[in-house]
Amino acid sequence: MMRKNVRHMWTYSTAVGEVFTLTRFHKSDGQYVQVGDARIYFEVVGNPTGEPLVLLHGGLGSMADFNGIIGELPNHFRFVGIDLRGHGMSTLGSACLTYKRYQADVEAVLDRIGIETFSLLGFSDGGIVGYRMAGESPSRVRALVTMGAQWRLKPDDPALDMLSGVTTEMWMKRFPDLVRYYEEVNPQPHFDQLVKAVVPLWVDQQSTGYPGEMVSRIKAPTLIVRGDNDPLLSLHEASELRHRIESSSFLNLPFAGHEVHKDAKAMFLSAVTEFLHNPERVYSEA
Repeated sequence: MMRKNVRHMWTYSTAVGEVFTLTRFHKSDGQYVQVGDARIYFEVVGNPTGEPLVLLHGGLGSMADFNGIIGELPNHFRFVGIDLRGHGMSTLGSACLTYKRYQADVEAVLDRIGIETFSLLGFSDGGIVGYRMAGESPSRVRALVTMGAQWRLKPDDPALDMLSGVTTEMWMKRFPDLVRYYEEVNPQPHFDQLVKAVVPLWVDQQSTGYPGEMVSRIKAPTLIVRGDNDPLLSLHEASELRHRIESSSFLNLPFAGHEVHKDAKAMFLSAVTEFLHNPERVYSEA
């Protein structure tokens, strides 16, 4: 087997002549953008001249969480992975974490790279940031895919108690490998401090938090993806969101929970790939 490394794109040739490409984020060739007293880490992989696709991970995760699917997304994209503030290889800084703060960090990275328009794929917290960006700057976002991403958090939403009750010990017990990875790669690791900063962000009811009715301003074709057993984004809330975004479609996948892109990977990739190839397609009955 032969392998050639070109900006994190590996071309494999097998004995029978089959050729395929694998793209990954590697935490080895990225860059930092200084935003206040925090350093935001990002990597650009894939087609160097391709259309930008920004990938934003979920809470207490990192861009490496997309490595299981990024190699199977359309290969005409230039993938921009960003570790949210305090996550992965990004430092936390002293500013309070809010979705508005995350949004400003992502915009600072895109400004550094010189990217004006882009598509965006975001999981959970990353999708919430995507809603904010597409709502506030409709002309910048060409297409939007979100997975398990809430657009509001009402006082009676059962997810509120779940999110507010997250503790460091609980997360370490449930996701030991993710915590270990964070401790290995973060330049200033302090997981307990990160959890205590993230929980208030999850329950923020102010304008710095969830986009709320701002989603009605989204003009980009949007694919809302939810796992049928997702405890954080209810079917009702996803349906309500679908009716507020004019050019949106809704995909509810069976046999999947919050991490729908992992739990139902094949079905997820099939639908998302089709959407990203032609996000502006409009279905009409013959």
